[in-house]
Amino acid sequence: MTQQTGKKRRLSRRAGIGIAAAAILVAGATFVSQPRWLDRALGAVIPGASADDASQPVNLWAITGTHELYIMRGQTDTVHIYDVATGTTRYPTPKGTFRIRKIVWNPGWTPPPDADWARGKRARGPGDPGNPMKVAKIFFKEPDYYIHGTGDTNSLGWDASHGCIRMHPDDVARVAQVVMNAGGVAHDWDWVKRTLHIGDTRTINLKQPVTLTVAGDLPEFLLAGRKPAADPGVATGAGAAATSSSSGEAAGPGNRN
Repeated sequence: MTQQTGKKRRLSRRAGIGIAAAAILVAGATFVSQPRWLDRALGAVIPGASADDASQPVNLWAITGTHELYIMRGQTDTVHIYDVATGTTRYPTPKGTFRIRKIVWNPGWTPPPDADWARGKRARGPGDPGNPMKVAKIFFKEPDYYIHGTGDTNSLGWDASHGCIRMHPDDVARVAQVVMNAGGVAHDWDWVKRTLHIGDTRTINLKQPVTLTVAGDLPEFLLAGRKPAADPGVATGAGAAATSSSSGEAAGPGNRN
């Protein structure tokens, strides 16, 4: 799939959905009720779903060729699909199967000292508009690579990062909650909203790891279970649209994105 095709898919998938910046999340936006797919991802048995669904382990798949992130239960139940940005040819997203063990909510950002492009840039704290790390960092290959929210939402659907997996700020909050719960640290959506509203950095170490597999092409079993991604649980109410970060984004140990 070409990057242009991925871009069109992303725009179509988000048609009619308001885009909220991380600043809106931290400011305490009002969210609609938790969406049905998230109930399933968190293990609830909902009408029309098999009780066996909740017993299957949550795992993630990131496909660099289609710029998508899949939340799966087992190998057959595709719970939700997100559009993402992945690494460029120069800074590729590493492929393989990884274990997620740590999530950082409200992360700050420190320019990597060994990256030429980061010279002259300064560190940014949580909630700073110039901070390229929005909402959460979900580490899958520590310390260099993680899934994170981005203010540069126009990059979603493209090869655009320095190796990390970028997501819309709203989306990374949902995924981080799913991973946190699957990793044995149970918190509801109210906890997520409260944590983002307070704005302090908070590190969550999972009690058991959650698997992320990064592949270039879409496996047959994912293709068979492919479903449209429509998330009704996004921020509502007044607020500015997400803007691209002018600070640049980090590449290098502990700061790739």
